[in-house]
Amino acid sequence: MIGFIKNTLRRFRNGEEGSVVVPFALWTPLMVGIALSTIEMGALTIRQTQLERALDQTIREVKLGTGTAYTPEQLKQSICDRANALPDCMNKLQLEMVGLDMRAWVQPPATVDCIDTALEVTPQRTFEAGREHEMMLLRACYKYRPISPTSYLGSTLQTDAQGYTALVSTGTFVHEPQ
Repeated sequence: MIGFIKNTLRRFRNGEEGSVVVPFALWTPLMVGIALSTIEMGALTIRQTQLERALDQTIREVKLGTGTAYTPEQLKQSICDRANALPDCMNKLQLEMVGLDMRAWVQPPATVDCIDTALEVTPQRTFEAGREHEMMLLRACYKYRPISPTSYLGSTLQTDAQGYTALVSTGTFVHEPQ
């Protein structure tokens, strides 16, 4: 009986069947994590690029639309119409516009005005329409949920209590005279 067990254990130790399973089991989580991080980075890049481009186009429209006073909702609608890769844009985008005095410089607030996903309605906190020849800072903050929050990249993104990550785009412009 003991001889049978010894022979079986010896054959098991010397056998090479299934030797690929161990490296496969060790490398698979790493490869899946890299693949998910690649997808997450691609989606993040597309969203950020769309937000930047839409904000730039909207700022150009504001600069050239002399004499037109835009409301936050009109600017938000303009950005969302141009950014197709931002789902639920009208509800997840918050705009902040402040005037910058170049002669008596005061640093704009470092914290970005984003929506509070815990509230049903986020009030518009900072939005100054500006006047002719005034330098304006327009910041757009879009919140979204990462595709895979457990991936290597997704787990490093800063999120709020509801799991949303913020993308911020900033632009400056001067109101042209009428």
